[in-house]
Amino acid sequence: MARAVGHCGLMIACGSRDELIHEHGLAHFIEHGMFKGTKKRNNTQILSRLDAVGGEINAFTAKEETWIHASFLHEHTERAIELIADIALNSTFPMSELEKEKDVIIDEINGYKDSPTDMMFEEMDEHLFPNHPLGRSILGTEESVKSFKHKDVMSFYQRCFISQNMVFSYAGPLKLEQLKVWCEKYLCSAPEVVVQYNRPKFHPFKKKKIIQHKEIHQAHYGWGGLAPSLHEKERHGFILLNNLLGGPAMNNILNLKIREKHGIAYQVDSNYSPFSDTGVFSIYLGTEEHQLEKAIRLIETELKKLREQPLTTRALNGYKTQLKGQLALSQDSGASLMFNNGKSLWVYDRINTMQEVFDVIDGITSHQLCSLSERYLNSTQFFSMAYLPIKD
Repeated sequence: MARAVGHCGLMIACGSRDELIHEHGLAHFIEHGMFKGTKKRNNTQILSRLDAVGGEINAFTAKEETWIHASFLHEHTERAIELIADIALNSTFPMSELEKEKDVIIDEINGYKDSPTDMMFEEMDEHLFPNHPLGRSILGTEESVKSFKHKDVMSFYQRCFISQNMVFSYAGPLKLEQLKVWCEKYLCSAPEVVVQYNRPKFHPFKKKKIIQHKEIHQAHYGWGGLAPSLHEKERHGFILLNNLLGGPAMNNILNLKIREKHGIAYQVDSNYSPFSDTGVFSIYLGTEEHQLEKAIRLIETELKKLREQPLTTRALNGYKTQLKGQLALSQDSGASLMFNNGKSLWVYDRINTMQEVFDVIDGITSHQLCSLSERYLNSTQFFSMAYLPIKD
């Protein structure tokens, strides 16, 4: 008989876009630094606390939040909550350890530079949000990482890791009453200071096309543009639109047309990332250089169809059924459920049932998708970038 498993995480609603100009990469640096020592544990003790019982502890930094999360056997729930609280609230950031970690992060940055796909998304963000924190790499630069001092770390940590920015999320068999007891025991020491902070507004990007020649074998091409934010009702329709166009399923429109029918690309997809005050939509393609123009024409044809030809009732219902199935499967993962519930509670102050989500999807019409396509999926309004191989 399978043993019960639990998942929990602490979301801090503060990420790379909350960095000041001299703090580029600091949120991610702190994510690493939290594992280097607390008031009662050293680095080895932190890493061994859950590993010793077969659990996992990890963290990640995004544009607008940082997560510390764990997965474990049910009987180790208290151990996991206490450890997450210790890391989040009692980190000391020993500078001797942080200096070593700078080299690790610089290696991580260089690893991104070795990946044309990763680099393209990084550079596209820079051009979509010029001179704005949303446009900066989450990792920072080699120069910025090397410059961080202990006072910089503590300034950001004390400004952002406070109770008003925190949501604790759990998925597992534990009773709510017991969960509340442990949360109050270990998390109630979070600073309750009130910090007034307004995220800086951004100015719309300038539409342009950039071509760079690199020492690569394949051509890489990307389009990027703005999309609905987390707080716009249009986001529901746009999630469906992105899913049918270039989402994770193998039968999305771009994959069937570019890869399966014409065989001219191994990877082609679209992505939608909503933030608190805007969103980003992008299309990515990797292909041989001599096939690039054909692939771009094929993509533009499909975008035009979505703008001008409403989906049939049968096609629309099929795409809705697919999205609902994907969402249901994602909720079957305890970790995904934990992340989704925590983010939803922070952004909307509520957690919708799966049926409520399905009802919203069922209410989307073909004409709404056409309207969204007309507004957001016009390639003449996109910023575009190409990486082309250096010719011999």
